[in-house]
Amino acid sequence: MYSEDPLTRAGLISSIERLPQLALTTMKETPTAVVAVGTADSFAMSLLRSLSAPANTRFVLVVEGGWHVEPSVAAEHGVRAVLWRAETSAAVLLQAVQAVAAGHAWLPPVIQGQLLEQIEYVQRAVLHPRGLSASGLTSREIDVLRLVSEGLDLSEIALKMSYSERTIKKILSAVLRRLGLRNRVHAVAYAIRAGII
Repeated sequence: MYSEDPLTRAGLISSIERLPQLALTTMKETPTAVVAVGTADSFAMSLLRSLSAPANTRFVLVVEGGWHVEPSVAAEHGVRAVLWRAETSAAVLLQAVQAVAAGHAWLPPVIQGQLLEQIEYVQRAVLHPRGLSASGLTSREIDVLRLVSEGLDLSEIALKMSYSERTIKKILSAVLRRLGLRNRVHAVAYAIRAGII
């Protein structure tokens, strides 16, 4: 837990100590950290980077003032939950920390909306013109992986997609190489875990 404001720090410590499900530890020992800031901005993101937390730490950000950072930038810095200080109770703090610890996010609707707008813009203006999806795969590559996952062999996939077997092999090889995967089974497993197929 970190806060530059002593009153906010005392309030958060008091809340955490009342919750038997949570324990105070040092930044170096926790995968999920609570950080209180006055305003979510570039200075707050620099603060997160400067904390002595492990590289994969996920942050629950308690914000006193405004939100002046792109949600994707906050996510890049490890922010997975945002709580407005005025609306934060011990119960809400517990729910947010547990959600982040379980691999989920806890974001106010306004930030969710901003994040979705950013994703839509990147998809429309950056990825789509290059034939890519958010996964970094083309729609053709996704189709091939989907058909592989359905148990079709190369000749069946080639026939279904109206390509040669050699083209299907090249598509699969390109996916394996770009994503650093070992074989078709690994590629299908990756695509399923990533929600691509």
